[in-house]
Amino acid sequence: MEALLGGFAVVMTPANLMYCFIGAFLGTVVGILPGLGPLTTIAILLPITFKMDVTSAIIMLSGIYYGVAYGGTVTSVLMRIPGEASSVVTCLDGYEMARKGRAGSALFIAGIGSFIAGTAGTLAITFLSPPLSRLVLAFGPSEYAMMMLAGLAMVTYMSGGSLPRALLMAAFGLLLGTVGADPMSMTPRLTFGILTLGDGVNLVPLAIGLFGLSEVLFMATRSEEELKILAPPKGLAGFLPTAEEAKRSIGPIGRGSVLGFLVGLLPGGGAVIASFLSYAVERRLSRHPEEFGKGAVEGLAGPEAANNAGTAGAFVPLLCMGIPANAITALLLGAFMIHGVTPGPTILERQPEVFWGVVASMYIGNIMLLVLNLPLIGLFVRILDIPRAFLTPMILVVCLVGVYSNSGNADDVVVAVVFGFLGFFLRRRGFDLGIVILAYVLGPIFERSVRQALSISDGDPAIFLHSPLSIGFAVAAAVILGAGLWPRRVAAPRA
Repeated sequence: MEALLGGFAVVMTPANLMYCFIGAFLGTVVGILPGLGPLTTIAILLPITFKMDVTSAIIMLSGIYYGVAYGGTVTSVLMRIPGEASSVVTCLDGYEMARKGRAGSALFIAGIGSFIAGTAGTLAITFLSPPLSRLVLAFGPSEYAMMMLAGLAMVTYMSGGSLPRALLMAAFGLLLGTVGADPMSMTPRLTFGILTLGDGVNLVPLAIGLFGLSEVLFMATRSEEELKILAPPKGLAGFLPTAEEAKRSIGPIGRGSVLGFLVGLLPGGGAVIASFLSYAVERRLSRHPEEFGKGAVEGLAGPEAANNAGTAGAFVPLLCMGIPANAITALLLGAFMIHGVTPGPTILERQPEVFWGVVASMYIGNIMLLVLNLPLIGLFVRILDIPRAFLTPMILVVCLVGVYSNSGNADDVVVAVVFGFLGFFLRRRGFDLGIVILAYVLGPIFERSVRQALSISDGDPAIFLHSPLSIGFAVAAAVILGAGLWPRRVAAPRA
């Protein structure tokens, strides 16, 4: 506790408080702007930090990382455009809440859930870092493979409709994940000679196409009456959730915080997977699963908590072992090394002020983000007052600019447009687009882990059952699949 208080003493200096605020503010703005993303922003700002103190630099860059999770909610809820990859799942129910006149409530729940999860994740970093870092070291390729298999099994749980339709979307997502260079031999697969697909299908044009552009097409084919959005209530009270919404949010926020943090610990995990798995869990635990995709508050609260907790969890392997959990923490690791600091077990002994200063800044940064975001809910909701004739082209422009700014590649805009038409086609026929994204994210990690494990064992599949962790995940996958298939098998004879 004394070490943490020392960290607060470090971060409470005027300079570090300013950098913490700058990071949180930039993170919110970056989250709102589709396509830009924390990776690009941190990469652009990294050279600026060369002349800064290492603690100040990491405080600012970290603020951008966890601040994005707040800002990405805004466009997801109000325009069905994922501001950031981990906000994709927020589009499913957050936007439907907005259409029902509950936009203010949705943003408020998301803000409070994000704050609780972010703070809980930081508490876990403070008190559980050493044992959790040892847990991460226990994961090898076989454990990752079985964990991803359990995640893919969740695909059947994410669909409240037809099982064949869910499996078809899962297969489509897995197929998209195989486009690009083979992870082991680096030979092109399914690129059809198109250079843009050489690095695979980028998540940003895929998500913006399936959700944002398909929404534009959906609006274009519907009458004003069909697209009518209930006006949100006026005044501060109108932005607060009802007692029923608050009650239904408590459990999902708690579960999302725990699940998100644990998934965030694992390399290749992170906020995107955490948010989708939280959505799957809440859909199956809910007493009203039929409401999911139609404005279920659980479908917003759980994933929003999970993506913020997942962001916090990614700091544990970075700070305690010097192992980046994803591309963003790899950049943060680079920032540490540029300043002559090597994260890992020795950082607590050699440079505790850096470790505890960064941790303390996360507590303060979460408070700053809450103060920044909640008062602006009324301003954000005013977007819904814009007539549809003007809002639709605005969404189109935001989507296309967001895709182009992500990579600077005009071909990605073409990819987004293609997936926009495809998403529109699938939505009209009742397919669940969320399953496509989940399978797309999990598939490459699963494939890579399976092939690495088989390479280590010289092709012996027994390696997938060689440890308690891998056996546990395999059993979980079997149970999930069995639970998803069993009701349908029972129901079939009655029909």
